[in-house]
Amino acid sequence: MKIRTGIGYDVHKLAEGRILTVGGIKIPHTKGSLGHSDGDVLIHAICDALLGAANLRDVGFHFPDTSDKYKGIDSKILLKEVVKKIKEKEFEIGNIDSIIALQKPKVKNYIPKMKKILAETMQIPEEDISVKATTTEKLGFVGREDGISAYASVLIIKH
Repeated sequence: MKIRTGIGYDVHKLAEGRILTVGGIKIPHTKGSLGHSDGDVLIHAICDALLGAANLRDVGFHFPDTSDKYKGIDSKILLKEVVKKIKEKEFEIGNIDSIIALQKPKVKNYIPKMKKILAETMQIPEEDISVKATTTEKLGFVGREDGISAYASVLIIKH
């Protein structure tokens, strides 16, 4: 059995008039993520962690922001592709631990729905996905409500 870990990080600027999509769901807010795709920082961090664990480079390599193919794309589509890529290397997901850093809005009540959607997208049990949320106590770009970030740590297994 081979076990590998990976870490992922993503950040997006928050802008008026954009939709805030986190963990595959739209969250009501006056600002949303500015990005080439739908700007879902949580899914992007998970994608990077999975790709890194499987030694498959990063999300930008596979889904470049210079390609019109990915303009405005639903990040769940990207996550499905990443899961397919790690399965092609005969890995399965052991577990995912993640953190969303966002000053406002509070997202804790959305976490169960995020976990459900992420589990369905990756075809893994919800119990194998941890999603946590934090503020930065009004410090830095997150604290000023200029941006959102997410971190993910994953374990993948090859039997």
